[in-house]
Amino acid sequence: MAEPLSAQHPVPLAESELYFLIARYLSAGWCPRGAQVLVQELEQCQLLWKRLDWEGNQHNRNHEEFVLSSKHVALDIYCKSAKRIGPMLDKEIPPSISRVASLFGAGRQSLLLTAKGDLI
Repeated sequence: MAEPLSAQHPVPLAESELYFLIARYLSAGWCPRGAQVLVQELEQCQLLWKRLDWEGNQHNRNHEEFVLSSKHVALDIYCKSAKRIGPMLDKEIPPSISRVASLFGAGRQSLLLTAKGDLI
């Protein structure tokens, strides 16, 4: 069996957390099969961050182990986090239509723009 991609290129913690949050969000919503596929990929590619034992050794975790250690993380935290991003970005670049708050808006309405007008 081939070595997992994460062994060749370690996954940054922020990316690992984001994958986990997306899987949690999908599992609680309309895409439970999508969540199952993502969880399989996370485990197969070892993309969930490792657990440290008392000697400092790293150990892989499966998704279920990670869910159990993250009970404080709400199922809808991904959606709540995305909703919080909008107002923060609106302060940086006010939307041209005040009622439009979409990450995928076009032109100045896009929440993916920086203050300079570049895409994030």
